[in-house]
Amino acid sequence: MSRTTIPDLYEKYEDGTPLTMLTAYDAPIARQVDAAGVDMILVGDSAGDNHLGYDDTLPVTLEEALSNTAAVVRGTDEAFVVADLPFLTYGTSMEESVENAGRFLKEAGADAVKLETAPHGETTIEIVDRLTELGVPVQGHVGLTPQRKHQIGGAYVQGRDTDTSSPGEALVETAERLEDAGAFSIVLETVSEGVAREVTEAVDVPTIGIGSGRHVDGQVLVVSDVLGLGGEQYSLAKQYADLDSEIRRAVEQYVDEVETGEFPTRDNAFDPVDED
Repeated sequence: MSRTTIPDLYEKYEDGTPLTMLTAYDAPIARQVDAAGVDMILVGDSAGDNHLGYDDTLPVTLEEALSNTAAVVRGTDEAFVVADLPFLTYGTSMEESVENAGRFLKEAGADAVKLETAPHGETTIEIVDRLTELGVPVQGHVGLTPQRKHQIGGAYVQGRDTDTSSPGEALVETAERLEDAGAFSIVLETVSEGVAREVTEAVDVPTIGIGSGRHVDGQVLVVSDVLGLGGEQYSLAKQYADLDSEIRRAVEQYVDEVETGEFPTRDNAFDPVDED
């Protein structure tokens, strides 16, 4: 087996086959996601509230993200692995941004990195340009940018026009500039469907939607939402399993069997004692 490459992704994109992407944060889940045939795995900073127990993505550290990414890479054979750069690990300086991004490829084995970009995000676009010049593949990310939650006032649908501005135009322009800077694909998060279509039509790289409707080139979801693992459900996602219930049922059975003496049995012992 060989790992998926950017040319492989572009072959599907040019054929009109939607691309598939899911998050993963550890080797066991990554192994199953990979075996099921997903094209890309995103080691998202969404690990903050879906894996590490934080309230949101902001506390995720560089070292935590590197560790998560390395685990996912070890658990996969074929999927293209993209690593999120956590909050304030890029943008403070070009040198630090390049060094931190490079660590995900050199140390953790990722195939690419992803950077959130605000509308007209000059600094981030410059970083994307420099990284791609140096051979670091970059996935762009526009629309809802969770790392800027305090700046934008929370989670709400992006691209809806107001009386005083046209944020849809800003999203299209930012996506075009990310493409010009060398981004090989662009995630559109929680963007109105019409604007998502405008962005997709405006750029010649794949757009990967999450909560951005049907007129994009692929989809990404948080694996916890897909598996029903961890509670809260979101309208932008679809739950395909209910692992919360399955895990709880299994643990309750384990507790019951230990308390009643049903587990362990002779079959679970090494060199079992002859009770006769």
